[in-house]
Amino acid sequence: MGKLKALYQEYGEEYLTKTLRMKVMRPIFSREIIRENIPAYIPTAKFSNPQNIFEMFRDLIDETREEFICLHLDSKNRINCINRVSTGSLIQTLVHPREVFKSAGLSSAASVVFVHNHPSGDPAPSGEDISITKRLKECGVLLGIPVLDHVIIGDGVYVSLAEAGYI
Repeated sequence: MGKLKALYQEYGEEYLTKTLRMKVMRPIFSREIIRENIPAYIPTAKFSNPQNIFEMFRDLIDETREEFICLHLDSKNRINCINRVSTGSLIQTLVHPREVFKSAGLSSAASVVFVHNHPSGDPAPSGEDISITKRLKECGVLLGIPVLDHVIIGDGVYVSLAEAGYI
């Protein structure tokens, strides 16, 4: 207690208050955000092609707004975590690389795959879809978390940006 009293006398109340505030900082993330135990209904088989992803997420077409989902994969291309990055409007959703890779790093993802729906039913990629995918791929290269694919879900059909040559 003698050291604190000496600091208070030398620097005043402002220094003591700032020091104490730093002691009570808490972590932002908890187990509720990044789940380590995957539910039993999620297939643990290896994802070897976009058809597998389409089969798993084909019900996204029933959503009335665009949903952007990031799948975190382990080194054997099995799902480690599913992160709903953004829910948008009928024709667009806002996606920022910081939000995408924040949870990917926390879940120790070896790679990521993006999935989003087009409520109109037409899975043709827009210019924004292509540009954000390229930007996310560049960010993934910098972080060491490669982007394997971006699958756009339509009404009974899908488009893989990797198969289309955009990745």
